[in-house]
Amino acid sequence: MDLGHVSAACAAAFLAGAINSVAGGGTLVSFPTLLWLGVPSIPANATSTVAIWPGSLGSIWGFRRELAQVDPKMRTLAIACMAGGGAGALLLRITPASLFDRLVPFLILFATILFTVQAPIQARLRERTKRPGTAEIWMPRAAALLFLMAVYGGYFGAGASIMMLSALGILGMTDILKMSALTSFYALCFNAMAALVFISAGMDYWPYVLPMAIAATIGGYGAAGVARRIGRSAVRRFVIAVGFTISVVMLVRAF
Repeated sequence: MDLGHVSAACAAAFLAGAINSVAGGGTLVSFPTLLWLGVPSIPANATSTVAIWPGSLGSIWGFRRELAQVDPKMRTLAIACMAGGGAGALLLRITPASLFDRLVPFLILFATILFTVQAPIQARLRERTKRPGTAEIWMPRAAALLFLMAVYGGYFGAGASIMMLSALGILGMTDILKMSALTSFYALCFNAMAALVFISAGMDYWPYVLPMAIAATIGGYGAAGVARRIGRSAVRRFVIAVGFTISVVMLVRAF
C-alpha cells in the first residue's frame, strides 16, 4: 500500500458517500475500487462496510422527523435487522475466500439490477401513497422478512436498502417518506452489527478504514450539494453503468 492507493481508496469513499446521500448505491463504487487496489474480496467487502457506515448517519438525520412519526412497533424491528446483519457478517466470515470470489460478480450484478429497478419500485410505492387506507402489519412476518433482508445486507450490503423498501411495501406500508426513513434506520442498524463483527474478527483492512471513513463522511455532507446539482438521474445512471461494467468484466475474467 502507498499514498496513491490510499488516495484512490479515499476518492472512491468520497464518491460513495456523495452517491449514498443522493441515490444510494455507493458500495458499488467503493467495493470494486478496493478489489482493484488488490485487497482480497472478503476483506474488501468488510472494509467497505466499516468505512462507509459513518456516512449513513447523515441519512438518519435527514429523516429524523419522519422516523419520529413512525409506529414505535416498526422501530423495534431494528432488533431483527441487527440480528440479521450480524448473522450475515458471520456467514461471510465462514465463507471460503475461493467461493466468495466466484460469487462476487453475481452479487455485484444482482445489486446493480436492484439499483436499476429502484426508481420504478419507488414510483409504484408513491402511487400507493395516494390511495386511502392503511394495512395492518403482522409483526412476526415483518420481523422474519426484514431479518432475511438484513442477512443479505450483512453479507454483502449493496442493494439491501431497496430490498427493505420493497419489503415494507409488501408488508402494507404506504407512506414513502416514512418507509425511506425506516429503511435508512434499518440499514444503519444491520450495517453497524456487520461492522462490529468484521472489526472483532479482524476481517477489515485497517490502513484503508479510517481514511475512507473520513472521506465518505465528507463526501456525504460536502459533495451532496454537487451531486444534487448534477441530478439524481445522472448519479443513478453513473452508478448503474459502473455496476454493470464491473460485473461484466469480472464475469468474463471468471469464465
